[in-house]
Amino acid sequence: MKQLIDYIPLLVFFSVWAMDERAISIAGFDHSIGGVFSAAEFLLAASLLVYGALFVRQKRLDKFQWITLVAVVLFCIPTIIFRNTDFLKWKAPIVNWIFATVFIASRFFGEKPAIEHMMGHAVSAPKEVWYKLNTMWIFYFIVLGAINLIVAFTLSEELWIKFKVFGNLILTFGFVLAQMPILAKYIEVDDEGGHEAANEESA
Repeated sequence: MKQLIDYIPLLVFFSVWAMDERAISIAGFDHSIGGVFSAAEFLLAASLLVYGALFVRQKRLDKFQWITLVAVVLFCIPTIIFRNTDFLKWKAPIVNWIFATVFIASRFFGEKPAIEHMMGHAVSAPKEVWYKLNTMWIFYFIVLGAINLIVAFTLSEELWIKFKVFGNLILTFGFVLAQMPILAKYIEVDDEGGHEAANEESA
C-alpha cells in the first residue's frame, strides 16, 4: 500500500506529460497544461500533497520518503523556472545513489541494516541474510542510478519519461521477486490458521 501511495505523484506526472498542451484560464491568469514542464509542476504539487497528507496522518515520514520529497522540490523548481529538463533528469540517478549511501551507512550505524528495517516486520531471517540482501540493494541502487542517467541523457524525452515512470517500477519489482528464493524459507506461516482452514474444509 505504501509503495502505491508513493507512486501517485509519478502517475500524475506521466498523465499531465501525455496530454496535448493547452492553455487554460484561471481567475484571468492563462497557464499552459500538458508537456514536460507542466508535468514537473504537477509532480511538485502532487508530491507536496501526498507526502503532506501522509505526514499529517502518520505524524512522520520515513527517511526514504523525506529523500524523495526533498529531491522533487530541489529538482522540479529549477526545471520549472529555467525551462530546462536537465535538472529533472538528474533526480532519479541522485536519489538512487543517496538510497545506496543510506544502505551502506546502515551497516555501520545502528543495530540493523536498512533492508531489515524495511522488511524485518514481515520476515524473521538471520543477520547474515539481511546483510547479504542489504549489499544486493546497495549494488542495485548504484546500477539503477547509472541506468537512469544513461537513459535520461541518451534517449528521447518520450523514452526517458516512460522509463522513469514504468521502467524503474518493473526493474524494482523484478529485483524484489529475485530475492524471494532467499527469503522464502524465513517467511513465517500461521500453521494454526492453516490447520483450522483445513479442518473447516474437511468438515
